[in-house]
Amino acid sequence: MAISPGSDAAFSSQKSTPSESPQTKKFPQTEEEIFYMNCRAAYLTVFKSSLENIVSKDQLYLALQHAGRNPSQKTINKYWTPQTAKLNFDDFCIILRKEKPTSKAELLKSFKQLDVHDDGYILHTDLYKFLTERGETMTREEVNAIINLVDVNADGKFDYIKFCKLYMTTNEQCLKTTLEKLEVDSKLRRHQFGNHVEGSSERDPSPVRKPSPRIIRKTDQKTFSNKGDTRSSLLSATRKFKTSLSFTITMGANSNQNSKLTEPNLIKDWQCMQSKGCFFLEEDGEIVSHQYRMQIAQRSMVYLTIKPLNLSQVEGKPSPWLSVDTALYILKENESQANLQLVCFTELRNREVFGWTGELGPGIYWLFPSTTGCRLKKEVKPVTDEAQLVYRDETGELFLTKEFRSTLSDIFEVIDLDGNGLLSLEEYNFFELRTSGEKCDEDAWAVCRENFDTKKNELTRQGFMDLNLMEANDREGDPCDLWVTLHSMGYNKALELTEACPFVIDIYAEKCKPKIKAVHMEACSRQLEKAICKSVLSKGDPKVMDGYENIIVHTYSCDTWITSVVENKSDEKVIIHINNELSKNCINNRGLNIFAVEVAPKSTMVKYEAET
Repeated sequence: MAISPGSDAAFSSQKSTPSESPQTKKFPQTEEEIFYMNCRAAYLTVFKSSLENIVSKDQLYLALQHAGRNPSQKTINKYWTPQTAKLNFDDFCIILRKEKPTSKAELLKSFKQLDVHDDGYILHTDLYKFLTERGETMTREEVNAIINLVDVNADGKFDYIKFCKLYMTTNEQCLKTTLEKLEVDSKLRRHQFGNHVEGSSERDPSPVRKPSPRIIRKTDQKTFSNKGDTRSSLLSATRKFKTSLSFTITMGANSNQNSKLTEPNLIKDWQCMQSKGCFFLEEDGEIVSHQYRMQIAQRSMVYLTIKPLNLSQVEGKPSPWLSVDTALYILKENESQANLQLVCFTELRNREVFGWTGELGPGIYWLFPSTTGCRLKKEVKPVTDEAQLVYRDETGELFLTKEFRSTLSDIFEVIDLDGNGLLSLEEYNFFELRTSGEKCDEDAWAVCRENFDTKKNELTRQGFMDLNLMEANDREGDPCDLWVTLHSMGYNKALELTEACPFVIDIYAEKCKPKIKAVHMEACSRQLEKAICKSVLSKGDPKVMDGYENIIVHTYSCDTWITSVVENKSDEKVIIHINNELSKNCINNRGLNIFAVEVAPKSTMVKYEAET
């Protein structure tokens, strides 16, 4: 991967080599040196230099987490009072001397108080209530992140013994990773956010900078212990685990962790709504799809899934587009449609189904389906033999062929978005917009109802067949217009669906009946692109491009695809050249192994998606 400059930018191809720290002799480290090294490693995970100051509670909280501590809000408030403006590295070291890491025994003891059956498990309902309803609380998203971890959850219960073991292992891995990061050479350090190279040795055993006056005053005061505070211990442990796991993923080599999608316990008692839709491949390679508006009446646990729609009627022979990846991005509407905030996306997977489980508050949400496009591409080899759509009998009467009727039946299945076996005017208009670019008004729909089979003012499957037969009759048997319709819906000359992927969305809510309605059909909107970028920036692995500190490539990988987002922090546009000729066992959404993308100044863009 290389960068070429834009018209107004000029990057040097020379790689600057920062000065390296002087080598030190390998003597056994003292306890004081080990302590200081661990402090510095944690600090440099959050800051570019140990000369930088902590200027907020959030930064203090994050630095303490990376140091293996388990800070509650009470602990944070103890060291960050209303009078605090900043803390330096030595303040941080003093705090770490006073706040000892939580032991596994202490953590188990705290969780055990919620184990009403003394069997090593806590019901999700009890865990939710305890962590979110009283006193210092976790956010819904933080609790969702814990109960979505397959390794420690099953059948609506939380296995806190496994959790504690995983928590301690994660702590150890975090510490190991931060120390490794501290020791790598200058070139590797430039690939991480902490790319500031200090002139001092990596092992300066005796920091002597003056602590802030506030911390000096605190050193003489009695520290508060959280050992008896069950709530603080559980809150900080679960919150710390979530952040530690994210940290391990970020610092690891290629491990954006994904868990297997599992249905919530007692989902059969939840209320469900379903809507269908479709991805359509345009001539220019863009992908168009339905977009949805969802309403949740009251705060409730919600389970959302999206998967390709299987139209095959032959057992053991599924539809070929089931291999197309699908995803659903859920955005909360705040005051207006223009102000949408990413809430989550369906990152968990079970075969062809992608889903998400968590709690959503009341309000309006927008659902944006997405696919990488890796397995939804223009046909390379055109079909030469054209299927027959209509024929005439001995009397000269025109009929639809059996093959065409079967195809029309599949199209009806796709455009019947609510799955009630009938086409409403709104559903039919999505079909009309796709195939003709026009909408059917109320008057035209009234004529349609008078001439074709309808039920409850909606068009039946037979009525839809007859409507297409009428179109063929209007052309005296010429199938030209019928082929325009078929090509628009993704079919080739052999009546194979090759340039579209129908899908189905299922929404389950525990405490209310969700509502969903298709409202648009368009290509990847700016809102969807922003949502994809935000999800990758928050969950992906960031790497600073070698020699260009303002160009960061964020990569999010799951077990089936990889998405990369380029973040250009500079004031100039850049052109990035990508060479994937060495990639194995994967396909990308651009169809080329070598290509270039242009990134505007101060912007982000999805540059590359690939399936493995």
